Amino acid sequence: MSKLKQAGKVILAISMSLTMLAACSSNDTSSVQSSVSPGSTTVPSTGPKKEISISMFDRGAVPTEEGTYENNRWTKWINEKSPVNVKWVPVTRSQAQPKLNALIASGEAPDLIWEYDRNYISQLANQGVIQPIGDYINKYSTTYKAYLEKHPELKPYLNVNGQTYAVSFARDTVANHGMWIRQDWLDKLGLKAPSTAEEFLDVARKFRDGDPDGNGKSDTVPISLSGSGVSILRALFFTQENQWYVEGGKLEYGRLLDRYADSLAFQKQLFDEGLIDKEYITDTNFQRSTQLLTTGKAGIYLGQWGAGSMDNAYRDLLKNVPDAKLTPLESVSTKYGKDGLYQEAPPSVFTVFNSKMKEDQIKSAIQFIDWMLKDGWVPLKYGEENVHYKTVDGVRQTINQDKFVKEVSYAGEYALMIDSMMTPKLIVDMAAKDEISQNYAKLKAKSLELTMKNTYRRDIPYSPDIPELTQLISTFSPIAVQIETKVVTGGKSITAQDGLNDLRKEWKRLGGDNVDKQVQDWYQKNKNNFK
Repeated sequence: MSKLKQAGKVILAISMSLTMLAACSSNDTSSVQSSVSPGSTTVPSTGPKKEISISMFDRGAVPTEEGTYENNRWTKWINEKSPVNVKWVPVTRSQAQPKLNALIASGEAPDLIWEYDRNYISQLANQGVIQPIGDYINKYSTTYKAYLEKHPELKPYLNVNGQTYAVSFARDTVANHGMWIRQDWLDKLGLKAPSTAEEFLDVARKFRDGDPDGNGKSDTVPISLSGSGVSILRALFFTQENQWYVEGGKLEYGRLLDRYADSLAFQKQLFDEGLIDKEYITDTNFQRSTQLLTTGKAGIYLGQWGAGSMDNAYRDLLKNVPDAKLTPLESVSTKYGKDGLYQEAPPSVFTVFNSKMKEDQIKSAIQFIDWMLKDGWVPLKYGEENVHYKTVDGVRQTINQDKFVKEVSYAGEYALMIDSMMTPKLIVDMAAKDEISQNYAKLKAKSLELTMKNTYRRDIPYSPDIPELTQLISTFSPIAVQIETKVVTGGKSITAQDGLNDLRKEWKRLGGDNVDKQVQDWYQKNKNNFK
């Protein structure tokens, strides 16, 4: 049982991980600091700059020669060009909330805090850790205030208990998850890309038994999961662990729905038949799932639609298996129909203001946000003109992909605001002109199209803002993962329906009935705001 508990914690970390993955950079900061073209306007000095501290995600992506997350070419550039001096406070991405909680408890939390999890933001607001900022935005902002008028879809997400507590920006795309398959394996075995769950199983079995890599050994892994993999399997059945669904006019928790048992049964079948990499449970940093893909051992990869790790994985695969043909796969249907692959809500990362900040600090922070949205984000996303990109017909086109990855990719971690929308055409237009970059850009564009082809079910925009619910879920989730791990790995000793029954018992034992009543009241009060 101790092993199951350990594995369960890992699955929770994996299933809740949403990712934005970054790459790396080089140490000569002079050219960036002296001339980063678009958006490099220096704010005129009106006296000594104020310092603000801002949390950021440490993804281990800054190469040694570049420095550290706290001190590198981009942190220096920001402090030279922006209206404030920024002290960056890195927190390990996979442990962001525990790290932030520790800083908050010790009184050392930064002035501005980043997080993608709106429930966490709501929790901080209800605890008094952060403060409302709506009046300050109206008083001190120009650029961001105008931006909000152009993006009203953001506003419901920024409010907690009727007040604005966060700033955010519209994602360049809400696409997140993706499915990839080895087209050369399909061709060799005379198979078509699967379109249903049954065909998905059939293809996986033939990848397992048909020696698609041609080495005469039974060593292929039909399905390799990244951290997003379990959630992709859930979406096939129109359910996710921590989403709420409107069923019969009431809100129902995704982890307790009848069809959640079907998702567990499907995952269990993959595990029992050896169609899924059984070590995914302990793959906390996604290195194994990526390695299986890049070494040519995996036939189907469940991960991202084409951003982050996939950008590098595609190149690594071709280095190891030059004849490999990787192609994106559309979501497959189940008896419930075809759900879209996971798509994010419109806001990107949320930035909130420490309740200890005084008005003059808040004013400076808002000025920084305005600067970032107007000028700062462009170099952080694209690099330096004529060094990392060139402008062709109004499109910023990467000059050299390797140089970009090394010197710019990690800079996006500093962009509190970005004003950019991604399209399939733009992906191709922006790509470097070498053959590999162009081929991958076309695949990435196709992956984006397939990810967005089918609407992803999201019945309400965000989870209820109820402190008791937040506490219940934090207690319930690790217990639920233990149960789910036992279902998937327990063979004939436990069925998926047994697991669902146990989940419901634990929810009830922990006070779920009372929380359910509060959730229904919250839904009735707020449902008209969701339209």
